[in-house]
Amino acid sequence: MNNDVLTMLRGITGVLCCMMWVGCSENGTNAGESSGPVSTTQIAVEKELPLEFKEGETKFNTFCSPCHGEQGSGTPQGPPLVHKIYEPNHHADMAFQRAAAQGVKAHHWQFGNTPKIEGVTTGDVTQIISYIRWLQRQAGIY
Repeated sequence: MNNDVLTMLRGITGVLCCMMWVGCSENGTNAGESSGPVSTTQIAVEKELPLEFKEGETKFNTFCSPCHGEQGSGTPQGPPLVHKIYEPNHHADMAFQRAAAQGVKAHHWQFGNTPKIEGVTTGDVTQIISYIRWLQRQAGIY
C-alpha cells in the first residue's frame, strides 16, 4: 500500500475513534458530571402501566430498583435508566442482558461498577427491558 493511502486510512481511523469517544458521552462531556438522576416527577406516566409490562415492573423492583431507583429514576448507588444515555440506539437491549449476566465496568457515571445480578434469568431481563423501554417512551426519550 502506498503512503498516501495509509495516511488517509490513519486519518479516517482517528476521526472514527474520536466520534465513538464523543458518542459515548453526553453532549461531548462526561455524563456523570452533566446529568444527575431524573426525578420521578419527570418520568411520571400519564396512563396506567399496561398489563404486558407488570411482570417486568415487579422484576425491576426486585432486582434493579435498589440501585436504579423507583421507575429507573436513579439513586445515589446507581444511575437513572430512564435517561437518554440508555435509549436503544446508545444502549441496545443486549447491553442490559450483558450487564445483568456479567456485570459492567462504570463508563458513563461515577457510581462504580455494576455487579453481575445473581438470580436473574435472561427471560427476567427481557421483561425488565420491556418495562424500562416503556418508561423511556413515556418520558419522551425515544
